[in-house]
Amino acid sequence: MSWTVTVERKVQKHTEKLPSGVRKILLSLLGEIEKYGPYRSNWQNYGPLGGNRYHCHLKKGRPTYVAVWEIKDKEVRLVEVSYVGTHERAPY
Repeated sequence: MSWTVTVERKVQKHTEKLPSGVRKILLSLLGEIEKYGPYRSNWQNYGPLGGNRYHCHLKKGRPTYVAVWEIKDKEVRLVEVSYVGTHERAPY
């Protein structure tokens, strides 16, 4: 059974401004979360942030881009992406 992935409105708006390469990587991550679940230890710098929140790096270097997501409901299998952007502004 697959997971449902939702993206906050502010993330949707910001995604349009990301470089195309980072956007493709993000879409790949969202596809993996939907298919295999939110525990993506195969991704660069993946790690828990506490509670049901996780993050990983989408692109290394300068600037480094990260994604942050949260498991909203394990039974319904719902994940919400709350941040995508540079490492400097990441909400950890």
